[in-house]
Amino acid sequence: MSSDFYKKILDNNKEWVEKSLSQDPNYFQHLAKGQTPPLLWIGCSDSRVPANEIIGAKPGEVFVHRNIANMVIHSDMNMLSVLDYAVNVLKVKHVIVCGHYGCGGVKAAMGNDSIGLIDNWIRHIKDVYRLHQDYLDTIQNEEERFNKFVEINVKEQVFDLAKTSIVQGAWRTGQDLTLHGWAYGLNSGFVTDLEVNISSEKDLDEVYQLKF
Repeated sequence: MSSDFYKKILDNNKEWVEKSLSQDPNYFQHLAKGQTPPLLWIGCSDSRVPANEIIGAKPGEVFVHRNIANMVIHSDMNMLSVLDYAVNVLKVKHVIVCGHYGCGGVKAAMGNDSIGLIDNWIRHIKDVYRLHQDYLDTIQNEEERFNKFVEINVKEQVFDLAKTSIVQGAWRTGQDLTLHGWAYGLNSGFVTDLEVNISSEKDLDEVYQLKF
């Protein structure tokens, strides 16, 4: 980054602090006491999809995990650690998986170009395409197929969340926890509720329902 940009973001921080304190002199003292967010957001690392701003949330209201193409991979210890802390310590009531139209990771999974190390991550997204290939390949318009793949990928990640022992364990003890899937429009700012809202292991195929 250029030195001018670097200086600018430091100056922006000072301005933000001053503005926050002018509205509430105890703003940071309150934040420092702890967090009790009702929501875990699992989103894409894309810089154009800021979790808090999209839903008008304040600091302290959203616990966030982001990765390329908002994936929920059962062997990803980073994601699982965030999920475990959010569910079992913070006791969040909602988990939203939010994808976005125009996602570069999803687009890459639709092609065969090698990008580098990320190819190994993209392969998980390709697995989702393979599961739904018969349907997706019937969509002739490439942009429409791309958009539908973004939505399908989000839905699959919500179901993958429900398959985790962390989420099922919370449900089994009666914890109030609902999973949701959204798609965000970069060119509109609106989110689309994909109507995949899961609050019980009963919504899963029996083979994935864990016995505790």
